[in-house]
Amino acid sequence: IRVLVDTFLAESFKEQGNAYYSKKDYSQAFNYYTKAIDACPKNASYYGNRAATLMMLCRFREALEDSQQAVRLDDCFMKGHLREGKCHLSLGNAMAANRCFQKVLELEPSNREAQQEKNNAATLLEYQRMADFGFEKRDFRKVVYCMDRALALASACHRFKILKAECLALLGRYPEAQSVASDILRMDSTNADALYVRGLCLYYEDCIDKAVQFFVQALKMAPDHEKARLACRNAKALKAKKEEGNQAFKNNNYEAAYQLYTEALAIDPNNIKTNAKLYCNRATAGAKLKKVDQAIEDCTSAIKLDDTYIKAYLRRAQCYMDTEQYEEAVRDYEKVYQTEKTSDHKQMLKKAQMELKKSKRKDYYKVLGVGKNATEDEIKKAYRKRALMHHPDRHSSATPEVQKEEEKKFKEVGEAFTVLSDPKKKVRYDNGHDLEDDGCFDGGGTFIFPLCSIGF
Repeated sequence: IRVLVDTFLAESFKEQGNAYYSKKDYSQAFNYYTKAIDACPKNASYYGNRAATLMMLCRFREALEDSQQAVRLDDCFMKGHLREGKCHLSLGNAMAANRCFQKVLELEPSNREAQQEKNNAATLLEYQRMADFGFEKRDFRKVVYCMDRALALASACHRFKILKAECLALLGRYPEAQSVASDILRMDSTNADALYVRGLCLYYEDCIDKAVQFFVQALKMAPDHEKARLACRNAKALKAKKEEGNQAFKNNNYEAAYQLYTEALAIDPNNIKTNAKLYCNRATAGAKLKKVDQAIEDCTSAIKLDDTYIKAYLRRAQCYMDTEQYEEAVRDYEKVYQTEKTSDHKQMLKKAQMELKKSKRKDYYKVLGVGKNATEDEIKKAYRKRALMHHPDRHSSATPEVQKEEEKKFKEVGEAFTVLSDPKKKVRYDNGHDLEDDGCFDGGGTFIFPLCSIGF
């Protein structure tokens, strides 16, 4: 009598569960199927029904357990094998899923659903294979592509989500990677892989201290997590070496700073943001050491890694100014000013534009062979020397071509002296102003000056 009562109750609970399932109230359906199982724990169909409900609630691991219990009770329970296979597939276990679908086809060879799901399992295996190959070749975009398609078949597979997130991080798509890892951590706060990816994103965004915290936490959850261990080691080494370099620079030990930044750059080529800063730091040290060409090269390397890095543009622009490469300096200052329209950046750009303008005129200091800080006496002496050197009378027996060239140089010497010997004209010239209207030249640009001033 007791067995009959339990069976009757179980069937009643099952019917109520079915009714709620039909209304898509899966939580209530789950409750009634559980009551049915409690009343009659040896009935395979009750486990099968609860498994179907759990699948609708996306609780695939629990659904898998119920499906496996159902087929343990009844190995010929086709729906149990089918649901077990679907759970395995959703969780990313394609091989196990394939075995379940094959079992269904043995029980019912014409089962179309099982055949389709078997094909899906084969497709999933192929995406896994392609992703593994892509990761080995560091083709992270290909891996993300494969994982997106794999997750369309295996929506509950944390392993696929983590692999996608890791590759997104390696591609520099940190917000997307963080989002995937955070979703997993909300469901499982102890997931070492997700903790590792969160740390990886922070590490690549140059938040090294926070990154180390996540790596350490991942290693607590999984002490043999090799990727977390390597990333933690790199993060600590990178931070230490960078800080050593900064301290050496502060101590004015530029050679040591340069070497330490070089060593830091060798630690992890994948850390783009930190390496961009290291290149810029090394450029600053290089500039102090008069390695201006190397400093420009380092700034360019920094910009290639991070084309939004304003400090690298400013450092390179200053190096260009120091080496009188004014067009390049203007280009960099324009980039900076477009990004950050500050008064300081505007002033830097104006100065570079003025120097560029000045560089395209005749360099009167070079014509006289003096420096830009030459005194009045030095300018006079240089003028006399150059005027004597190029005076037409000294080249009267030369070929017409040489005479013409020397006459041209002689006139340029006169032009230079007229401008640089006059304080007002010199200031205007130094400030980049045009001198055509200053009375230095006649209408055609021919310089007029008294020969007696040469001192023959």
